[in-house]
Amino acid sequence: MDESLRAQIETYLSHLDGLIRRGLQLRDELATDPANGSAMAATRAWQEDCGVTINQLSGGSKAHWLARSFSEGFLMRSEQGHAVEGAAPADIVKRLIDVLEQAVASLSGTDDRAVISASSQAPPPHRFDFVHNIELRPVVEQAYIDSRLALEQGDYGPALLTTCGILEAIVTDALEYKGPVALASSGAPTGKIADWSFDTRLAVAEKAGLIRSGCARLPDVARRYRDHGDSQKTTVSERDARRTGQVLHVVMRDLDPGR
Repeated sequence: MDESLRAQIETYLSHLDGLIRRGLQLRDELATDPANGSAMAATRAWQEDCGVTINQLSGGSKAHWLARSFSEGFLMRSEQGHAVEGAAPADIVKRLIDVLEQAVASLSGTDDRAVISASSQAPPPHRFDFVHNIELRPVVEQAYIDSRLALEQGDYGPALLTTCGILEAIVTDALEYKGPVALASSGAPTGKIADWSFDTRLAVAEKAGLIRSGCARLPDVARRYRDHGDSQKTTVSERDARRTGQVLHVVMRDLDPGR
């Protein structure tokens, strides 16, 4: 096997393992308390991460058996085999974990299906099409992938710092597009946006109506992320890293209401 392909497969296997472990934790939390709002929000973020990974492994084809299995994981079927609504969140998580395990088996060559081609290039994701600076889009897209991978590997410091960098970049892009005149009417300070603190940018974006109040959930370590020069020496809890990722998803929805 080509070494490059082997490396890609190993990366996918590591990522899938992280998604499965995270899914098992969410399944148990939802089974204990199906109405847990925090667990539900974390589950939605997890499902999005799973969907991105499945799309990549399926080569972007919805007809691929793995993509079909993932879609069917959200459905509950009647005794006659018809799709109906009402599947419990914990049950959906369990089914998606089964799909992830099928992907692991395929990549490992331990089942009878065709092995997934980890080297096949899926269509690039379009999470950041709302970013006005076209040159910035691929940068934040790659940073997003890096942050999710770091999170799944338990590297919470790098994950949080990268996530905060993405958050600051997309908020700054929105502020610059809004323009100084409009921002001034929203109580923005004088001077260049590039000179504003991270907190100031978030506050002005909220006052200008670009984002809502989701950033209030940012942990203190995230608000001070610029102070941490060496991510390897930054002590960050899993809870803070995941919460920061959830805030990023909220802000992305604010800046791109159609997503």
